Amino acid sequence: MKRRILVTGGSGQVGSEFRELLAELSGLSEYEAYVLTRAELPLDQTLLIADFLKVYEPAIIIHAAAFTAVDLAETEQVEADRINHLATEQIAEYCTINKCKLIYLSTDYVFDGSSNIPLTEEAPTNPINYYGLSKLRGEEAVSYFCPSAIIIRTSWVYSTYGKNFVKTMIRLMAEREEISVVNDQVGSPTYAHDLAQAILTILSRDRWVPGIYHYANGGVISWYEFALAIRDLLGLSCHINGIPSSEYPLPAKRPAYSLLDTTKIKDTYDISIPYWKESLVKMIIELLNPKK
Repeated sequence: MKRRILVTGGSGQVGSEFRELLAELSGLSEYEAYVLTRAELPLDQTLLIADFLKVYEPAIIIHAAAFTAVDLAETEQVEADRINHLATEQIAEYCTINKCKLIYLSTDYVFDGSSNIPLTEEAPTNPINYYGLSKLRGEEAVSYFCPSAIIIRTSWVYSTYGKNFVKTMIRLMAEREEISVVNDQVGSPTYAHDLAQAILTILSRDRWVPGIYHYANGGVISWYEFALAIRDLLGLSCHINGIPSSEYPLPAKRPAYSLLDTTKIKDTYDISIPYWKESLVKMIIELLNPKK
């Protein structure tokens, strides 16, 4: 009987990449995969989560689902906490009781952005928005209720699926002659396809090392520089102004610096992480030439 992988967040960016990768899986053929959407696993019904999971009897859960609307989380705090914290706690408890491996996806937003060196897994957390706080509470629940779990923090996620910065920039640059993008927030983008592939690589290894890991594509840029790269790769003529965050106020504050140090995941699982521009090129090619 094949062991079952269950992925939450099946309609999100990372979940959608998992769905695509698992459909063409060969290296993990001993597994049977289920990628569940919010409708199939309603995380807001926290008391029923264990019952939903029992139907599938998974050997591994990749918990990628989250309340990711960063600004909305400031006013929808109860819902953000229910999804990112309380639902995660239920999943972590289920995994411990049922001897199920757990990989939980978290965020660079657990940091306050005050660092000026790449953030290691041991760097102090101090979220400056409610989304980051709710995800940190999710991390704490996983660490407490399922200490055998792997937690992976990532940053600036984009994909051909869903809504994200890359697709928004492409749309705006096609519509307008001039746009403004913040130039004082620094980090590294993460192509969701690369992240999903890295997690599958972890599952293919013959070792399971619990703890917190960081994953983002290589290199460091600002959102402004990221926008310039998107424009230039597509050959668009839109003028882009670099502006400080103070000129583009949002309900939720963003960390000024959230570059993740990925040494631990590379060393522990022998994972090769692509440079951010290499992955951006692949994503844009896929976006312009979707698989049939």
